[in-house]
Amino acid sequence: MAVIRVEDIGFRYGHDGWVLRGVTLEVRQGDFTGIIGPNGSGKTTLLRVIDGILPPQEGAVYLDGVPVGKMKRDAVARMIAVVPQETAMVFPFAVQEVVLMGRAPHLKPWEFERERDLQIARRAMERTDTAALTNRNMNALSGGERQRVLIARALAQEPGIMLLDEPTAFLDIRHQVEFFDLIKTLNREQRLSVLAVTHDVNLAALYCDRIVLLHNGRIHSMGRPAEVITAENIREVYGIDVIVEKNAVTGLPQITPLSEEYRFALNSA
Repeated sequence: MAVIRVEDIGFRYGHDGWVLRGVTLEVRQGDFTGIIGPNGSGKTTLLRVIDGILPPQEGAVYLDGVPVGKMKRDAVARMIAVVPQETAMVFPFAVQEVVLMGRAPHLKPWEFERERDLQIARRAMERTDTAALTNRNMNALSGGERQRVLIARALAQEPGIMLLDEPTAFLDIRHQVEFFDLIKTLNREQRLSVLAVTHDVNLAALYCDRIVLLHNGRIHSMGRPAEVITAENIREVYGIDVIVEKNAVTGLPQITPLSEEYRFALNSA
């Protein structure tokens, strides 16, 4: 059974135009699904609808067969963890304090963390190589370190599903690869279901089992990386010519954008 089932959802802000319309997809346990598309295509809104933060005006979202709109927030948070873009902390929280925030859905109101919660947080920090940062101020960490702490916080929730909202947007290429290496390992070892929004089409092809390509709030195409990442699809959705080749090492599609000079040469050939 699908851990996430999105059925024909439509969403808009107020009386503005539809941000999402007619979106249907499934995520099964252990899937690593990427969501790509240009700015304004509805990627982040889709994650927020799935998480139950934004109730859709049309259709429904189901988590393990239960309508997310009928679930309490703490119940959703025990199933879904969200890793956002790099986030600065307003207050000077230490790393362990941030990771322990992931235990909040499992605690009663005003209940303090128990020894079991501390153990889970410690294991999450060990898993993400952040244990040595326990007492460091979050705002004193590098971008890559902060993202690892946010993954640790998400793992401390003990979710079955992880939603990633452009989590590597502010990271250099080394930290981008390290981030997705860690997520892929968790996906494989813990059968963690991952739904990741990213602007990096090549990273999506490298790490995701399936890709959803959004365009103007609708699913343009969906399937394995080689089925979705084609020159024709990229041209139709992004409005740019690219070269799509099979990577000699991975066997996966890899895109190379063309500058105006080379686009002219390609179209003149």
